[in-house]
Amino acid sequence: MRFGTLQGVMAFGLALSSCGTAAVPAEDQPASGSKTPFKVTPVASFETPWAMTFLPGGSEALVSEKDGRLWVVNAATGAKTAVSGVPTAKVAGQGGLGDVVVGPQNRIYLSYVEGGDGGTSGAVVGYGRLVKAGNAYALQGFKPVWRQAPKVSGNGHFSHRIAFGPDGAMYVTSGDRQKFQPAQETTGNLGKVLRLTPEGQPFPDNPWAAKGGVQAQFYSMGHRNLLGIAFAPDGRLWEHEMGPQGGDEVNLIVPGKNYGWPVVSNGSNYGGGDIPDHVTRPEFEAPKVWWNPSISPAGLIVYSGNLFPQWKGDILMGALSGESLIRIDVNGDKAAKAERWPMARIREVEQGPGGEVYLLEDSGRLLRLTPA
Repeated sequence: MRFGTLQGVMAFGLALSSCGTAAVPAEDQPASGSKTPFKVTPVASFETPWAMTFLPGGSEALVSEKDGRLWVVNAATGAKTAVSGVPTAKVAGQGGLGDVVVGPQNRIYLSYVEGGDGGTSGAVVGYGRLVKAGNAYALQGFKPVWRQAPKVSGNGHFSHRIAFGPDGAMYVTSGDRQKFQPAQETTGNLGKVLRLTPEGQPFPDNPWAAKGGVQAQFYSMGHRNLLGIAFAPDGRLWEHEMGPQGGDEVNLIVPGKNYGWPVVSNGSNYGGGDIPDHVTRPEFEAPKVWWNPSISPAGLIVYSGNLFPQWKGDILMGALSGESLIRIDVNGDKAAKAERWPMARIREVEQGPGGEVYLLEDSGRLLRLTPA
């Protein structure tokens, strides 16, 4: 799962690793078994669920809704309590309230979309402190610490996923906002994975730190719409993103690498315009796994629990248009398609404190998966 630092910044002392560029073929591999290894239990319902994270020490979790609501939900009973003090999000298209993560000093980090001049918009990341008074919850002292730049027109590809790394840094995904070329430009932070301090400043030893300015935020570049990011127990950072027409990707994020969008993609432009494949431009980092046709990936964890020992160390991810839960077999810096279980549109995947897996369906249900 996205490793939130629950009691201060945890010093794991793990190094992020480099990798090669080999990837699996585009065709889906068959599931390793015909029997579904889990049973599904509905827990609660929401209107526009987007993200989920567990609070320290129990079964309570935070669930965000794109329309701007934040809830504390008891994942055992399904009881829900609204949280006040949430920043106002601009809700349009793919934008609204986004990710929710527990960070250093038990701060609650949120991402959301804010409006700008002339009908523009951009993502924001900030944090506050969750306070309980009686049966009520409030997010107090909310402080924005990072903004997508520049703000542009349109309501797509904000991405704005958050993960805290074993190095204490905050990693933020910033989509290309459906503007293509900014992913290759260094004058803004669109189409990038960013590595920041918990206060939103560039981490001192970032790959482009010597360039200064906005480039000092960059950890990798050349990305499209990054809707999942998570650290593996070995410290490697995995990410998935939506391709154009085909070409959805799972990437191992290596500091300083360029992943090629929009110069290369294993998909095609909408309407059929060709894009050169990754193999034609070896200077760009290729995905480890990709899909044609698209599955629309959303939500990502690296499973670390004991309830499903056969999944330990593997990626679990949702698919929206693909309407499924997908397991990617991970072995060090290599990954391959493993299993795909038909479900509904899956927006978020999260791991519970006992090793259970929780899914948020795009249609609203929170589901708990336990061994069959």
